Amino acid sequence: MRRFSTVKEGAITGAIGATAVAIWFLVVDVVSGQPFHTPATLGEAVSAIFGPTEGESAFRHVVLYTLFHYLAFALVGIVAAWVLRASEREPSVLLALFIMFIAFEVGFYGLTYVLSLSPNFGNLAWYQVGAANLVSAALMGAYLLKRHPSAARNLSDTLAARV
Repeated sequence: MRRFSTVKEGAITGAIGATAVAIWFLVVDVVSGQPFHTPATLGEAVSAIFGPTEGESAFRHVVLYTLFHYLAFALVGIVAAWVLRASEREPSVLLALFIMFIAFEVGFYGLTYVLSLSPNFGNLAWYQVGAANLVSAALMGAYLLKRHPSAARNLSDTLAARV
């Protein structure tokens, strides 16, 4: 099997995760009768960081958030791919990835819950975001484990202190 560069592998991993989340929210938004509501809402929040958002279209917010979303996932994917590559030389590095993943998930759910309390994000339920995140993490993990089949065994050995 031809090996990809870490950046390319990470970017593909991130694209898988970002696409999973985008599809998840498209389905949730369509079922609720508000297609593209979630990316428009989140895009408005991202846009608000740079200044007032009055007069900006929902389309602009969706595009802005989509770019931000894919870039963020690409960065996460690149870090994950880099750690898995490093774990081939030093399996105990996987413990750091595992701890980082747990900390990220807990922090992410906490932030999402806080945002769900805001009137600007009232329709953004933390459990829907959490479910999308879990689906995304599972698909990204499956892709990376397919590319690095020894990673699961190495993590198990590391957690059992058999390194």
